[in-house]
Amino acid sequence: MRSPLLLACFVGLCLWTTVTSLKICTFNIQSYGEAKASNQRVMEILIKIISRCDLSLIQEVRDSKGEAIAALMMNLNRYERSHIYSHLESKRMGRKTYKEQYVYIYRKDMLQVQDQYQHPKSNETAAESEVFTREPFIIRIRSPTTLVKNFVLIGQHTCPKTAMKEMDALYEVFQTVRKKWKAENVMFLGDLNAACSYVTKKGLKNVRIRNDPKFQWLIRDEQDTTVREKTHCAYDRIIIHGKELISGVVPESAQPFNFKQAFGLSEEEALEVSDHYPVEVDLKPNHRYLLRHEL
Repeated sequence: MRSPLLLACFVGLCLWTTVTSLKICTFNIQSYGEAKASNQRVMEILIKIISRCDLSLIQEVRDSKGEAIAALMMNLNRYERSHIYSHLESKRMGRKTYKEQYVYIYRKDMLQVQDQYQHPKSNETAAESEVFTREPFIIRIRSPTTLVKNFVLIGQHTCPKTAMKEMDALYEVFQTVRKKWKAENVMFLGDLNAACSYVTKKGLKNVRIRNDPKFQWLIRDEQDTTVREKTHCAYDRIIIHGKELISGVVPESAQPFNFKQAFGLSEEEALEVSDHYPVEVDLKPNHRYLLRHEL
């Protein structure tokens, strides 16, 4: 009589100890388009990097024909057969001939995208320049397997020359999203160019999502998100707001992923993939939900 109960408890204990957290990543692939999509070695490394993540924001996608992303998704789903990946693309953005997109790639069997929103350009007077070179791409997520079940991602790739101005304007984007979706759990992520020659200490202090203690910057100033050995800059960031989201983060999980070291690449080989490392953070799992659905 006891054995089925003991077996169930044993299985439950094993699941409790082996359940993994939800990994969210952001990666500036550096001009991802036809050339990289047709390079087998680069594609293999990209697939290994992205397959580590349950949800990724990809930046600098230059795919006017739509073939490079299609190739990436096809190869990703072939490589990682235990999950089903889907994706959302922003419109192509850029003030001149240079255009790029944001792309969210996520595990459809684990996450639900409830809504998406491309933040409009600022309604400034004609004499003033627009704030964002590339408007933020925003999605609202439901994640049943994590402690924080609902949260918003605001993806942003700033223009280097106006990085501080764009970062400060993200506060207004936050207020818009907060009102639109009644959301408090919000994560900013992307290549914010928030380091080295693109920012100053004084300028950063005036950025509202920086000086407001309710926003936590998970990637610290001293961390390096660049591939080149001669640079040491925390360009890529993850910033969070909301008590549930803050408490739902796995401590010390926010880190750059050094794929050069992980895959034994030379600097030259790594730079063929990107000059940025992806940065990532883990969300704590909801053990009760996972045990209930596994047992």
